[in-house]
Amino acid sequence: MNKKKIIVVLLILGMLGGVVGYKMYNKPHVNVNDTKADFSVNANAFLNEFSTDETKANTKYLEKIVSVKGIISSIKVENNKGIISLKTDDDFGSIQCHLSDEATKSINNLKEGQNITVKGICTGYLMDVILVKSEIIN
Repeated sequence: MNKKKIIVVLLILGMLGGVVGYKMYNKPHVNVNDTKADFSVNANAFLNEFSTDETKANTKYLEKIVSVKGIISSIKVENNKGIISLKTDDDFGSIQCHLSDEATKSINNLKEGQNITVKGICTGYLMDVILVKSEIIN
């Protein structure tokens, strides 16, 4: 009798796990361009928050849409995706903005040293703060 209860519970848990997994896999993608930013910061302050207390900054910014103002330090295209680095006062860190397909099309209009605002989804900190699906605001 106990084996049947255990099997039923495991089947129910398995089905729930499958439903949750399916929902997460098929969750709609956020259109960064049409969505209001959760936070607006400048590049120096943004990097400083992560380098000072990464755990606190992750809690605040991870998977949130962030609008970042800064100066372009480099522009490159890798695998047909544009990547803009925003300069900070930290010699070893910057804000890496991985552009959306649409934003990549206008990458030729940008210049190093240009002031810019980029809006993207923060995915974390690995020496640089990473924004994905980024859109060029100005």
